[in-house]
Amino acid sequence: MHVVVMGVTATGKTTIGERLAEELGCEFIEGDSLHPRRNIEKMESGIPLTDEDRWPWLQAIAELVAVRDFEGVSTVVTCSALRRSYRDVLRDAAPTFFVHLHAPFDVLQGRMRLRTKHFMPTTLLQSQFDTLEDLGDDESGAVVDVSPAVDEVVEEAVNEVRVHYTP
Repeated sequence: MHVVVMGVTATGKTTIGERLAEELGCEFIEGDSLHPRRNIEKMESGIPLTDEDRWPWLQAIAELVAVRDFEGVSTVVTCSALRRSYRDVLRDAAPTFFVHLHAPFDVLQGRMRLRTKHFMPTTLLQSQFDTLEDLGDDESGAVVDVSPAVDEVVEEAVNEVRVHYTP
């Protein structure tokens, strides 16, 4: 089983991903930890990443998932996976279910203002919304609203994976 917890910044990908991995008995992989340093520096400077910036990062995630799949290890990975083409790279590594965490812009902007230890400035939220392509009807995944409390979000995400994931 491979699940990608996706969405724009401030949706709680790490928090939900860690809990989802625990509930499903999967290895948790923090996708942001695989970003090249230059990507982090670019985002810290308030510069949105380009497709060219993202390809090596997506490939690193895909390669790690492919290795885990070969080893028979299930994973929950965090990755914004904003475009279908990005998700295609991940899907090519192993059968994948996408949990798209979503909330209104204002909710996420408010959360970003409260963060103290994250490289992504509030100014980049709009660029992420502009880049986001919703899951297609033919993509294996589900949209989960992150406006409720974390426990409710995790419960819904777990239910979506258990009900809809078919490798």
